Amino acid sequence: MNKRKIWFFSSLIVTFSTIIFLVTGSSLLMIALDDANSIPLGTFITWAGMIALPLSVYWGIKELRKPSEKLNRILSGLIKIIIILGILWVPISYLLAGNLSFSFSEKESFQGGQDAMKWFWRLSYGIGIGSILTLITYWISLIFKKNKTVANNV
Repeated sequence: MNKRKIWFFSSLIVTFSTIIFLVTGSSLLMIALDDANSIPLGTFITWAGMIALPLSVYWGIKELRKPSEKLNRILSGLIKIIIILGILWVPISYLLAGNLSFSFSEKESFQGGQDAMKWFWRLSYGIGIGSILTLITYWISLIFKKNKTVANNV
């Protein structure tokens, strides 16, 4: 098995494992990593998933790694931005929440307040939705490309 397939399947396993942990509300997510119980393991499990989802799309589609068409160059750039946002998810979220458990309150200040919480959720959902939309857009482009090929051959 080549390196690309290893990276792809590893990313896919991490993505699906993270989804299962989050959907089932696994007690593993709440394990404290420090004595003050302020850093849950779930932060780092989720972080791994936030990186692995766009990476699985990137490693799974050759045209996103080495694009040959204009749309694929755009999608490639988009998935690379999403990967970077996935890598920066914890640092950005920490700046928004002011803690590594990413809990927010009714504070008047931005950090840890309701406005910061809205940005946190936009970032979190944006990484997942952006990855999936990139994949769907690529698939739809394949359908149109196939239809165009069939029309030209008739």
